[in-house]
Amino acid sequence: MKIQDIEINGWNRREFDIMDIPSSCVIVICDGKAKIRELPPFGEYKIVTHQGKMKRMRREDGEEF
Repeated sequence: MKIQDIEINGWNRREFDIMDIPSSCVIVICDGKAKIRELPPFGEYKIVTHQGKMKRMRREDGEEF
């Protein structure tokens, strides 16, 4: 799943309906923007920051042997 933008309303609040988002996901908020990404069944996500701001989310897949 790719990163999806989440809208934040004029009151700077966001409510999430747990039926609309994946059962395992990460939500990152930075500079008034929110992004959601579903987590893989195996692997790692690294959140890379630069000067206190999110720069990218990096995915590293793996599989149990």
